[in-house]
Amino acid sequence: MAGNFIVPGKVFHGIGSFSQLSTIQGKKAVIVTGQGSMIRAGYVEKAKIILNKNNIDVTIFDGVEADPSFETVMKGFNFIKNFKPDWIIGLGGCSAIDAAKAMWVFYEYPDTKFEDIIPPFSIKPLRNKARFIAIPSTSGTGTEATCVSVITDREKGTKYPIVSYELCPDIAIVDGELCQTMPSHVTANTGLDALTHALEAYVTPLADAYTDCLAERAVSDIFHALPAAFANGNNLEARQTMHDASCLAGMSFSNALLGIVHSLAHQVGGMFGVPHGRANAILLPNIIRFNAAIVEEKYTKLASLVGESSSEGLAKKIEKLRHAVNVESSFLEYGIKQHIWEEKLHIMAEHAMQDACTACNPRTPTLDDMINILQSCFQGSTLIIK
Repeated sequence: MAGNFIVPGKVFHGIGSFSQLSTIQGKKAVIVTGQGSMIRAGYVEKAKIILNKNNIDVTIFDGVEADPSFETVMKGFNFIKNFKPDWIIGLGGCSAIDAAKAMWVFYEYPDTKFEDIIPPFSIKPLRNKARFIAIPSTSGTGTEATCVSVITDREKGTKYPIVSYELCPDIAIVDGELCQTMPSHVTANTGLDALTHALEAYVTPLADAYTDCLAERAVSDIFHALPAAFANGNNLEARQTMHDASCLAGMSFSNALLGIVHSLAHQVGGMFGVPHGRANAILLPNIIRFNAAIVEEKYTKLASLVGESSSEGLAKKIEKLRHAVNVESSFLEYGIKQHIWEEKLHIMAEHAMQDACTACNPRTPTLDDMINILQSCFQGSTLIIK
């Protein structure tokens, strides 16, 4: 049990809630966004118009790539440092918001080094120069409600989860209308990422009544709404349900933290470029099987919400959902070559053991456990518990 409960200062949600930007007061705002979807959809210009009406000077930092790199973060930091905003707004997919969070840290503390903020909860108090608004356009990470930013080290081929309660946004705007720009494969990846957040948060040692109720609602809603959002991106009811579920799951894991699905997905994604939610979805059923010896009772409770009666039933239900949204059942099927996988296997397992998420897994893994899980998920076989 964490003993505290951290959520954004305000959460505006529902179709049309983007207009709540009109409530913001300040002098200057930087909008950090991705590689064009929010610009093409008109939301960057719409945000600028709304803020300008409140006499807020606005500038744009765009081009944040998927899995944002440290180099992009530093480029954005220098841009922000020169403009001196009192608001930083992450608008777009999780990458744009995560990058904006990291840029915010360096803006507040320009002498900080990247390695200084990798240890969990090592960021000094923020909000001395700026406050933070998150407006997501994907329904996956829940980063608009979390204390996490994931940044990629391209040289090492690994992802670092930067964890601090300071990173929880001041304002989150959760408007499902923004998600209409998502193609179906991104809908699948992000939706399964949100499902993983809820399932992992539910079984960590820090889970409690507050985090559990959010995770339960998120799991139930995702199983119901993800196939509908995947089949028809213009289904605004399904879009808003998924957007809300992602935010609820984000609130849950931001307080209860995560486990080794994420530890391993960070390595596979960093090494092979597998989209994060897709990597999670391939890993999740077998890690449920690995953890079940410790938390079968909790998995069974979640299983009952989706018409199953055990952890194995839950794992198989996830495999069916994964198939329904055209996500591969293995990393081999995804397209990774076996000889390259085997070259990188041990280093991925070693890095996963050091990942911040590993400490909160309900069952403590060994290096051999990590290798065994990775191998079973590469082949697409059911994990044999050792």
